[in-house]
Parts: sequence; structure tokens; C-alpha cells
Amino acid sequence: MADDTYTPPKVWTWDKGSGGRFANINRPIAGATHEKELPVGEHPLQLYSLGTPNGVKVTIMLEELLAEGHEGAEYDAWLINIGEGDQFGSGYVELNPNSKIPVMFDMTTETRVFESGSILLYLAEKFGAFLPAKHNKRTEALNWLFWQMGSAPYLGGGFGHFYAYAPEKFEYPINRFAMEVKRQLDVLDRNLADREFMAGDEYSIADMAIWPWYGALVKGLVYDAGEFLQVQEYMNVIRWTDQLAKREPVKRGRMVNRTFGDPASQLRERHDASDFDTKTQDKLEGASSK
Repeated sequence: MADDTYTPPKVWTWDKGSGGRFANINRPIAGATHEKELPVGEHPLQLYSLGTPNGVKVTIMLEELLAEGHEGAEYDAWLINIGEGDQFGSGYVELNPNSKIPVMFDMTTETRVFESGSILLYLAEKFGAFLPAKHNKRTEALNWLFWQMGSAPYLGGGFGHFYAYAPEKFEYPINRFAMEVKRQLDVLDRNLADREFMAGDEYSIADMAIWPWYGALVKGLVYDAGEFLQVQEYMNVIRWTDQLAKREPVKRGRMVNRTFGDPASQLRERHDASDFDTKTQDKLEGASSK
């Protein structure tokens, strides 16, 4: 056993200097750190989010609903900068006591909805869309929705943290979570071997939940880990990923509340469908000037 092996103390105490990319916002207590009211727009649904995989799930769903003609799905998407601690403002904590993104408030029913999976299910039931009607098919879609909610922490908080964000690299946690992430990719790949979508032949909230996380992973877009995980092996997941990426609502949804990458792909806040037209025009003008 190495001399520097960590021995846990009898009582854990919070070391603010533990390091890591998110050390400045992590803490062992809940609640607000400052007073700050949330802005409110004119649309029925108010979304407070960031363009991370969990946020993208919901904006894809909302754009899919609008593409189907559900006018009641019009929304304002307000940017929550988690790096600056916006999620700990008093108004945000009132809507989501867990201080994570995203959170949504339905103005028509005065209902708060937090946790991305809960938001997807809420919207699917509210509008009767993207959730199969038949009992067995509905249950299958929910199986995969809850699979994602339970599995993603191993991908993001486990593998992503120790491989990409931790201040030091350690073999044991990286191996442990790399093995689990590859197992999860194999689960998805086997399921998609004879199915067009996650729950069968119907596109559903299960696909919207899984795609932002695992679709990005197999395209090598997260944690700079594509080669390490040999993601090209999961051909069925790649086929499904590319298929969803071609959908116009998916293209729009992944832009909303995005603060990184190509500036032309970022729509930091969304308050009207015409906001996308502005970004498209900016992109065209930028291309013509080259």
C-alpha cells in the first residue's frame, strides 16, 4: 500500500480548498446564498437553465412541441450562470431547492417543475406528445427516461469529474467509471441494434433525455475522451445520434442558453422564435465576410 493512501477521518469536514473545476460552487449545505429575484417573461412557460446536457433535454422538448403546433409551449429561456452562482439566488432556490439546472415554472397552472426528467414528463403529459399512448410502449419510454436519470451521474459526476475535472488523476476512480460508462454505451448500442428509437418505433422523451449526454459522448464532444473510450465502437448509438441531430427542433434546442463553442451556435436567452432567425442571419453574414 502506498504511503500517500488516504485514510478518511472519523468525522468529515468541509475543506474549501479541495480544488477541481467546480470547487468554487460546491458546498455541503443547501439554501440561498444571496437575494435575487428571477426575471419573468410573457410566455406561459418560464425556463431557467444553461445549455448543458440536462438543460438541452428540455429546450429540445419545447422546440419539438412548438414544431408540432402546441402554442401553449411558448417559453422564455433565461440564462442561469452556474459558474457565478446564479442557482443559489433566493428566487431560484424558491423554484428549485436543489439549486441545479434546469427549473421551469408553468404560469398557467402556477406549478414549479425541477429535475430535467420530471420536466420532460410534465410537458409530455401536459401536451399529450412524445410519450406513447399504449401502456406497454409508454412504460418502455419511461424505463429509458429513468435509466438516463440514474445513469448520467456515473458519466458526468463520475467519469467526467475524475477524468477531466479533478485536480489530480487517479487510476482507480478513472478505471472504475470508464468501465461503467462503456457498459452503459453497450447497453444503448444493444438496445438500438433493432430499434429506430430508444423505446421502439416512436421518437419520445426518452430519446430527448439520452441524446444530449450520450450522443455528445459518442461524437467525441465531451471530456475530450472519445479516443480513450473508443466511442467509434458503438455504431448503433452513432447512427441514432446522427439521426436525431438532423431534426430542426433538436438543432434549435441545443442552441438555447448555450455559452460555449462557436458563437454562431449560441443563443444565450430565447424569448421568441425569431431569436433563431437573428442567429442564422449573423451566421450568414459572418460566412459572407470571409
